[in-house]
Formats: sequence, C-alpha cells, structure tokens
Amino acid sequence: MFRRKPSFSIRQQVSLPDPTAFIRANFPLVPVPGIPEITLHKAAPSSGLATLAAQDPDFASPYWAYHWAGGLALARFILDHPDRVAGLRVLDLGCGAGLVAIAAAKAGAAGVIAADIDRYAIAALRLNAACNGVSVTAAEGDLTFGDPPPVDLILVGDLFYAPDLAGRVTAFLDRCLTAGIAVLIGDPWRAPLPTARLTLLAEYKVAETGHAATKASAVFALMPA
Repeated sequence: MFRRKPSFSIRQQVSLPDPTAFIRANFPLVPVPGIPEITLHKAAPSSGLATLAAQDPDFASPYWAYHWAGGLALARFILDHPDRVAGLRVLDLGCGAGLVAIAAAKAGAAGVIAADIDRYAIAALRLNAACNGVSVTAAEGDLTFGDPPPVDLILVGDLFYAPDLAGRVTAFLDRCLTAGIAVLIGDPWRAPLPTARLTLLAEYKVAETGHAATKASAVFALMPA
C-alpha cells in the first residue's frame, strides 16, 4: 500500500494517464452490494487496469477499484445508525474510492474528510462523491505520521491487513483517542486487529469483490489503551 515514488526525472520523461478521465471512461457506475443507497465507479474485466499499470510507473495495487469487507460493513453500519455521525466532523482514513466517506456524508455528518495516499483513489473518491451528490474533502497523503486532525470521529475500513501497517495505524489512532476523537473500525476479523481493545458493535454478511460467497465483517469501537 505504501511505496516509494519515482524521481522527478522519471516523471518528466513519462506522460502519466489522467486518473479522473481513465476512471470515468473505463469504470462503470454500479450500486454497491448490500448498500443500494450508494453507487460507485468499479473495476470490470474490461477496465484495462493492466494497461494502466504498464503506462504509469507510479501505479500501485488498485485496491481502490474494488469493494472490501471492512468498508462494506462500516458503510452499512453508518447508514443504519446515522446518529453515530450526524452533526460530527468525520475523517475516513485510507478511504479508497470513498464508500465510507460517502456513507458518512449521506448520514448527515457536518463535514467529511477522506484521506488516501494513492492519486487514483483520490480521483475515484471525487468522482464517486459527485455521483452520489455529497460533499467530501479529499486529502492526498499519509496522515498516520501526523498530529490528530480537527475532527470528532475517525472511520477506518480495512487498514489492519498487515502487522506493520496495523501498528502504525493503531499508534496514530491512540494519539487521536487521547485528543478526544472517537474511532470506529470496519474489518473482517483480520489477525493484526487490536482485538483486546475493540468493542463489537455489529456484524454483517458482505459481498467482497472477488468472492463468490458472502463473508462476515464487523464494526468495532476502539477503546483507549
């Protein structure tokens, strides 16, 4: 997920594809499985991701192009329980294509920031927010090294898939909890989760991209250490 970017000289020599134009042209806009209130641009077999990867030396794994279990559960929970976000300033950390951020905006959040390190994710987020008629502020970059943001609630979907990333995310979230910011996590019970500090709020059967059957995914509140 985190990678070293190419040098400026390489960028000068390569004409990079425009992420917004590519996604708009090649990713159909379809309802999210189990969340018909939201439609997203989603990768299809004909979307040409392999071609895009060959054209762009900065291209990384296109996680933003698919539906993931944690985000699906977290978005469904927010829409089912709008009181959890209504009137609050919200950050969607590692937003991907913006599913959770869009759900928060639809549920009545006072303001939504969506952060990701990938320029394609940011482009998809902006397109998807516009298609769903909501306002979301995009923030490109890794926020986990910084200070707590000026928000009331942080939403985290699918960021506990690797121990090193999980450790860095948890350290950031601990700083946020100390600053009085609440944290909700969506995840399908991956091993790096800090389970001893999680309060289970809900479980859902979700249709993650690439899986024929539904799988269990959960929403948790993170408690202080």
